[in-house]
Amino acid sequence: MPVGGDNTPHDHIAIMTEIQKNVSSKYILHISAVATMLIALTGCASIAFYTQAVHGQYNMLISRQPIDAMIADPDTPRDLKNSLNLAMGIRTFAIETLKLPGQDSYRTYVDVKQPYVVWAVFAAPPFSIQPKTWCYPVVGCAAYRGYFSKQDAENYAGQLKNQGYDVYISGVKAYSTLGWFDDPVLSTFIDQGKTRLAALMFHELAHRIFYVKDDTTFNESFAEAVEQEGLRRWFIAENDPTAYSRYLSAQNRQKQFVQLIMKYRRKLEFLYAGEIPLQEKKHQKEKLFNQLRAEYRSMKKKWNGFSGYDEWFNNDLNNAKLITIAAYNDLVPAFLNILKAEEGDLQHFYALCRELAEKPKEERVTLLNQYSVK
Repeated sequence: MPVGGDNTPHDHIAIMTEIQKNVSSKYILHISAVATMLIALTGCASIAFYTQAVHGQYNMLISRQPIDAMIADPDTPRDLKNSLNLAMGIRTFAIETLKLPGQDSYRTYVDVKQPYVVWAVFAAPPFSIQPKTWCYPVVGCAAYRGYFSKQDAENYAGQLKNQGYDVYISGVKAYSTLGWFDDPVLSTFIDQGKTRLAALMFHELAHRIFYVKDDTTFNESFAEAVEQEGLRRWFIAENDPTAYSRYLSAQNRQKQFVQLIMKYRRKLEFLYAGEIPLQEKKHQKEKLFNQLRAEYRSMKKKWNGFSGYDEWFNNDLNNAKLITIAAYNDLVPAFLNILKAEEGDLQHFYALCRELAEKPKEERVTLLNQYSVK
């Protein structure tokens, strides 16, 4: 889900490449060995995907520049230097005040020389809202496949479309390696404004605390709760109530947007479950998407001219696009109630959440639902 307010649906995403954690100057020598391992784990059909992931991550690693050196360099453009100074201040706040595990993340900078660092491919059958999923070693299953090359993403999306799937490609401005690497600040998000920059960094550093395999809602709700509390404390420290008010307004718009999408997801699920001719289903599907656009235009009139979601609606709508907007933040109130019960003690909060992360999914959900109603 988006972070920091009115973002595109996938400004950030948590992914991890299947390569060695401690990368040295000899990293390039490991690529063939890792590729061989991946063939054994997943079969030859997936090797092209994993190879591009390995090379993409490697290129990120060798392109890193120390931020301290860039700030000290008189040749660094002033705007970039100011943004890097801001990022370093946010990082310090995240580690010292929010007690997030920074290690060496966000101490380097990478200019990726393109608007997005990764392109994520989503797919769903033409008459289903259930996403196609891909399962990976270690990290489990996910409803997307990420590519460092837009062309590679488009090629794969074309294959899925030829198989009859609804397909959607989303550009991603940031991703987390979940602690496997020291993530850099990227050119794709450094100039997003201080609120979105802080939100993204708090959110991604929260993912380093733990990662629960095959439970996106738990992982994202926890990181979103940390982001929201982190921003609240950061704005207090910055003595900037006006910016915080703007952030809350953006959060409210985002909530309305998600609620609208979820409403039409349910309508489509009901349609697809019905026993009517496929041609009639196709007609009704198009009708519902037109109704969704119309309801968005009506809802937007209350936003005082804000049009940040127009591009999302102006492009083709299909099942794959709708599955990118899910109720991943449903458990945020529960996490915030846990924090409140711990009287705002973040370290105790993180410890309790780690304990929850180790429990079976059914037990986690039951406990968090109890906190949701407090």
